[in-house]
Amino acid sequence: MVKDKDAIENPNLKDKKMFIGVVWNCAPELKLVLSALLFFCSLVTLFQFFPSHLSFSVQDLRNCASLPPPSSALKLVTASSPPPVEIQIQHRHVKQEDVVLQNGVVKRNFNTYGTAAYNFILMSAYRGGVDTFAVIGLSSKPLHVFSKPTYLCQWLPHNATQNQNQNITVPGSKILPDWGYGRVYTVVVVNCTFPFPVGADGGGGQLLIHASTGGGGDSNFNLTDTIEALSETPGSLNPLQFTAPPKYDYLYCGSSLYGNLSPQRIREWIAYHVKMFGEKSHFVIHDAGGVHPEVMEVLRPWVEKGYVTVQDIREQERFDGYYHNQFLIVNDCLHRYRFTTKWMFFFDVDEFIFVPKKSTINTVMDSLSDYTQFTIEQRTMSNKLCYLDDHAGKIYRKWGIEKLVYRDTVKGIRRDRKYAVQPRNVFATGVHMSENTIGKTTHKTEGKIMYYHYHGTISERREPCRQLVNKTEMKVGGTPYIVDKTMREAALAVKRFELRMIGSVLIRTRQ
Repeated sequence: MVKDKDAIENPNLKDKKMFIGVVWNCAPELKLVLSALLFFCSLVTLFQFFPSHLSFSVQDLRNCASLPPPSSALKLVTASSPPPVEIQIQHRHVKQEDVVLQNGVVKRNFNTYGTAAYNFILMSAYRGGVDTFAVIGLSSKPLHVFSKPTYLCQWLPHNATQNQNQNITVPGSKILPDWGYGRVYTVVVVNCTFPFPVGADGGGGQLLIHASTGGGGDSNFNLTDTIEALSETPGSLNPLQFTAPPKYDYLYCGSSLYGNLSPQRIREWIAYHVKMFGEKSHFVIHDAGGVHPEVMEVLRPWVEKGYVTVQDIREQERFDGYYHNQFLIVNDCLHRYRFTTKWMFFFDVDEFIFVPKKSTINTVMDSLSDYTQFTIEQRTMSNKLCYLDDHAGKIYRKWGIEKLVYRDTVKGIRRDRKYAVQPRNVFATGVHMSENTIGKTTHKTEGKIMYYHYHGTISERREPCRQLVNKTEMKVGGTPYIVDKTMREAALAVKRFELRMIGSVLIRTRQ
């Protein structure tokens, strides 16, 4: 009763007795901890009197004393917390402080962190012959605008002991083919030409590119990155590929496809051009996000027939270049298929090549065979005005090229042109033409070959007709239009061609 009374009168008495009991029971462990702590503090004090040239410091001991949390604690994620962010530390930066010089001047220091853009991003490298190569990639645009980066090309044979004379380094010649349109990155094509054939004996080797910044970004440093651009295994080189007749007569190099593209418009475009260019043609489609499953369903029959190759280039979106890096893509396509085709075409999937009825694509190209390059005039079609005829109730069933028949006739303005080249005479290329060719270029192709441009229709997943009219001439928003049924009249033959080539698998394709 007395104990209970004391506890009532003094409620902390019980807690004090419990604490003294725990300390008393744990006295040996407590003595050990206190002894260790005293020893550690004495050691820290002692090290302060050691010479400074020793490789350890008091700070090192403090760092050792700061134990990291258990790995399990770092990975703890609750339902309400965001996922952990992985932080990669490449190196610890030693900060340079400002200093006061003997004359009293304050010398300011500038501390650098990270890298704004890569020196070089390699996409591909190809042989242009037994003694020449092309290396295609991206590089920091400010580096090329405000500095003078250089490239050295080195051929390193696999069997260096027997081919010591082929271990040679030559200056690379850089080409910037994007006409200044680059953003953070610009396109660079490095031409490496050696004074004699390298690797022509079939022994294999490596093409190395030594890319130097030329002091750009930091004049204190001329940083050089060594890049393995190309590796040839022994016996892989076939020198005859550079002189043999090409596999194709016509090859299409497409720009980057992106966005939510219309499967029906792609269906019309590929069927039309396979029929136009014929059996010895091929189409290279570059998917920058635009070849979604429905578009792929349209392309698959033509892939299986051997007419189409689809390349996934979505990874290039990491690097901020012009228009989904289309200059990079077309230059890769140029050099990848340079010896595979006689003619190479560059235009978009909302554009349709046309030659007059009395001609064929073969006769037109034969008449231009003396030129390395020719450009193609544009005929601009309305992407909203549709022709109203007796079957207006079924107009949604018609192809786009059947119902979009109103052509823009504004005069005195410059319209973009597209082009074709004989690729063996081209070193680099652009979107609307190439400035790096051997041979003649002509722009006088009016009446021979043209292209119909249905701007914007490829990126809309809905019925293109906004206004149905039956006039032969009209103005809309100040723009004059006339009826041009050229493509409409070609549509029926294209539909029959598609049915004959791949059957009815695409007959239910949606907008």
